[in-house]
Amino acid sequence: MSALASIKDFFPFLDIEKETIRWNQVYKVLIEPKPEIESSPRECIWKKNKANLWYYPAKEKKYSIPLFFVYSLLNKPYILDIGEGSSVIGGLTERGYDVYMLDWGSPRHEDNEISLDSYILDYLENAMKRAIRHSDTEEITLVGYCLGGTIAAILASITELPIKNLVLATVPIDFSIGIVPNKWLEGLQKGEINVDRLAKVYGVIPSDIMYAMFRGLSPIYISPYVNLITRAHDKDYVEKWRRMDKWTKDSASFSGASFQQLFNDFYKDNKLLKGELIIGGKQVDLKQIKCPLFVLSTSRDTLVLEPQSLPIMEMVSSEDKTYQVVEAGHVSLALTGAFAIFADAWLASRSQAVQELL
Repeated sequence: MSALASIKDFFPFLDIEKETIRWNQVYKVLIEPKPEIESSPRECIWKKNKANLWYYPAKEKKYSIPLFFVYSLLNKPYILDIGEGSSVIGGLTERGYDVYMLDWGSPRHEDNEISLDSYILDYLENAMKRAIRHSDTEEITLVGYCLGGTIAAILASITELPIKNLVLATVPIDFSIGIVPNKWLEGLQKGEINVDRLAKVYGVIPSDIMYAMFRGLSPIYISPYVNLITRAHDKDYVEKWRRMDKWTKDSASFSGASFQQLFNDFYKDNKLLKGELIIGGKQVDLKQIKCPLFVLSTSRDTLVLEPQSLPIMEMVSSEDKTYQVVEAGHVSLALTGAFAIFADAWLASRSQAVQELL
């Protein structure tokens, strides 16, 4: 009698072939190197310091107004273009949009004085100017994800650039709530936790410190591995899981000056919500946002809670504004490429079809 037949006799309820695939896949995840991430077809059209502005041409252009993506400074942006069949950017180029994305890069020691003011005005605003010139269009849609959405909203409120639409996904606006433990927030507000010291010691906060901070906010970090084992018989799922796992552990470093601003002005003093934030000498007043606005939240988000995003709907002056909650998590919205579907459904009627210009 074969070993396989013996196992079937003892455990008749098991699908032995399925279980063999499952555990072979788990073993491969453990021993194989991290997967290579292949980006959608793109071209770098502008550089500043460590930052790159990428242009992703539409496969067949249907809309004249391009999209400009801003991702968080805390993580690397390739989660938005993480592989064929899962790419947010690839999904949008397939739907007829030209797409631009600013990759902030990872700062090094010489970049310790780069402030949020500089990132927003010297990097983002100038990159958008370049994208507008490159696209030979008069307007552009600004799309922000996570903290990139916060940055996009800030710029939209103080810039003179021709922003046609503003799309924000899983965006934190109210920093008095969320995943940061109450004890941390209380410590910041009372001066018991001083992030200035950490920033001065390191200059630029290393990527491993940033990763440890995120993991500290989720101390029981086993659910991804439970999901892997549960679905390891599905090779497509395992491939997506491996990409996600690589991205999750591939944190960006963070400028000390920006680190101080983020924790002091946002988490400690909540200045954006209060209308007290100053960027580049200008008061950030979200009422100055008048363009069409689409805000997307996710029902299973454990990083940016829905109440953190909701306030912006009342703070802006936009007459055309839409708020939508979808069944997804903070990362899965991007990892599955689903964000492209929801964004396209809203943008299609607001992006001027090419044939309308003919």
